[in-house]
Amino acid sequence: MRLHEYQAKQIFSEHGIPIAKGEVATSVDDVRKIAEKLGGKVVLKSQVLVGGRGKAGGIKLSNSAEEAEELARELFGKVIKGHLVSKIYVEEQLAIDKEMYVGFTLDRSRKGFTLIVSSVGGMDIEEIAAEHPDRIASVTVDPIYGLWDYQIRNVLYAAGMPKEYFKQVTAIIKSLYSILVKYEAELTEINPLVVTKSGEMIAADARLNIDDNALYRHKELEKLRDYTEVNQLERIADEKGLNYVKLDGNIGVIANGAGMSMATMDLIYLEGGKPANFLDIGGGASSEVVKEAISTILMDENVKVIFMNIFGGITRCDEVANGLVKAFSDMEVSTPIVLRLAGTNEEEGRQIIQKFVKKSGIGIYVVETMEEGAKKAVELAR
Repeated sequence: MRLHEYQAKQIFSEHGIPIAKGEVATSVDDVRKIAEKLGGKVVLKSQVLVGGRGKAGGIKLSNSAEEAEELARELFGKVIKGHLVSKIYVEEQLAIDKEMYVGFTLDRSRKGFTLIVSSVGGMDIEEIAAEHPDRIASVTVDPIYGLWDYQIRNVLYAAGMPKEYFKQVTAIIKSLYSILVKYEAELTEINPLVVTKSGEMIAADARLNIDDNALYRHKELEKLRDYTEVNQLERIADEKGLNYVKLDGNIGVIANGAGMSMATMDLIYLEGGKPANFLDIGGGASSEVVKEAISTILMDENVKVIFMNIFGGITRCDEVANGLVKAFSDMEVSTPIVLRLAGTNEEEGRQIIQKFVKKSGIGIYVVETMEEGAKKAVELAR
């Protein structure tokens, strides 16, 4: 889960990281009032969960409350890289003398967290690495042993950080690591970390991404999720506890297991079709979960056929079949279903489905192999 800048800054501030004065606005009137409160010289920052918003025109400088109001009219309703601007963070302008970068990211290949520091900032970290390779340094932090002072010092020296900033930057890095561990984050980042002309060190921007799988332990963060930035079908599926990702095809996919789901999607692509979604009902899916999965996919108007690819291991095929029967009995279904049942209680499952199809007349096509199922689904979608 990605947090907006204003949300991340609030958390950073609570952990001792200095931030500029600012408030979030949801209307043009709000922007004007906040700008007046902050003295007129403000920065208007579109709150969209996407990088590069500045280059896309999502950040504006204003020298008066009147100008802020006019700029807000331009920003509200603007679409930045597919994201609609509905909130603006109005922040006081800073007299910036120097820009730097600090951040932690999860590094699965090294089984740890990578601390990245650069003595230049204000641009994408990839650009910094390409244009200023001698001004950027990193170190992997083992989560078992934690972050050590010598690691911070080594990185600051390697990145060419001015020595007069060591103490302040070290304190901020430690706070970022504390946030990372406390909230089980995948990314904590300040870009840029600025030094003002008066000598203050301030987080001019903030990013905080939380591992979705850890949110059940952090209910206070779950409440911060911005569902306006999430596809509505994905929101519904999330509320139902389904592992669902919306795609742009027309063949709905239901499978048990992430690997099985990906393999099913690959086969559909190989046959010349396009999956409409990724949906993993898990290893021990009940009939109720199967019903919820089907009903969610049928909400997608683009879906012309559903391909269910179920291997009965933990999930028995007769249980899946009962789930299908229950789902179809409770709803009107005109979309054809391609069903592959294999594994535990395979024959029992097929018998349940065949008996139901004869009675109801619903279009369910039972196949024996994944390849056969993908081919049939693509054929029906056309």
